[in-house]
Amino acid sequence: MANFEFLEALSQIARDQNIDEGELLVALANALLAAYKRRPDSAEDAEVEINPETGEIKVWGLELDLEGNVTREWDATPDDFGRIAAQTAKQVLMQLIRDIQRRQMYEEFANREGDIVSGTVQQNDNRYTLLDLGRVEALLPQGEQIAFERYEHGARVKVYIVEVRKTNKGPQIVVSRTHPALVAKLFEIEVPEIASGIVEIKALAREPGHRSKIAVASNDQMVDPVGACVGARGSRVRNITNELKSERIDVVPYSDDPVTFIQSALAPARVREVRLNEEEGIATVIVHDQQLSLAIGKEGQNARLAARLTGWRIDIRSENEGEDDVIEEVWTDGDEVVDTTVAVIGEGDEAVVVTDVVATNAAGDLEEIVIIDETVEGEA
Repeated sequence: MANFEFLEALSQIARDQNIDEGELLVALANALLAAYKRRPDSAEDAEVEINPETGEIKVWGLELDLEGNVTREWDATPDDFGRIAAQTAKQVLMQLIRDIQRRQMYEEFANREGDIVSGTVQQNDNRYTLLDLGRVEALLPQGEQIAFERYEHGARVKVYIVEVRKTNKGPQIVVSRTHPALVAKLFEIEVPEIASGIVEIKALAREPGHRSKIAVASNDQMVDPVGACVGARGSRVRNITNELKSERIDVVPYSDDPVTFIQSALAPARVREVRLNEEEGIATVIVHDQQLSLAIGKEGQNARLAARLTGWRIDIRSENEGEDDVIEEVWTDGDEVVDTTVAVIGEGDEAVVVTDVVATNAAGDLEEIVIIDETVEGEA
């Protein structure tokens, strides 16, 4: 017996919920088979068939041989199976829809790790912030938030997808506002030359909420990579800065020559000379006296970011400094950036060496260690 109303109802649900109709029919057939098996008079082996053209539902009893092949089948549809089908459909249909939607959403977002999305702030507390991405919610943990940012209810923010986890309640999407790749993805959106591959991002260093340095190169001699990223009157980089709540962004040209690259990375300071010790990976940078504080930056920030960007340990000295004067040295050490100031105080037997070490981990946390060595050889 045809059941066009039932079929039309399924089609409408499939369209409204963006679910494949064939998949919905298969899931419903499995649920009806489970309901049939609970009957005391059910066949030992059976299958349920739903005609996709008419909506007619039939139960076929099966007789199998020892190898599992069907040797005989018959119509085992109970007289009251229409009522059973209606009850079963009502009970399991919404659960089936939820399960299918969860799987579809997981499959959709599982391939989007490393992508950037826009979300609306739904809930905010001391542990995490929930963002509405449309069909699913995303979790912005406290550790992935920029320290001074405030996420007001209803505000829209761009975030970077760090991880997609599969759970019984659907996909759990973990996003970040501090990940360095967020800056790179924002440049891809704002700069067509990066999206098309004409301009490449070669290196990136970031202290979230404060400052980022990005090194770019062009695959077309006619295209200025820095100019393309900055935009007319700074319009492109300004849009990214606004999205990151005024985080400062330095765009510098990349170079295969370490000396040239280090000079660019320390911008806006002007570097007089760079001496490389390739065995130890140390670059000694000489700057004019007036440029020393600019090269080091506030709390060593400019030098730290330049060290991360280039991968070289950077020793910054002014042109008039002697070997025993204050030296500012910044280098990368695994996931940490170490900023060391060495000073010799006093002369002769009373001279002491004071080493002020500031270690900055990947999260941007600072830890200061002061070491005083009173055993100074000679008069150094």
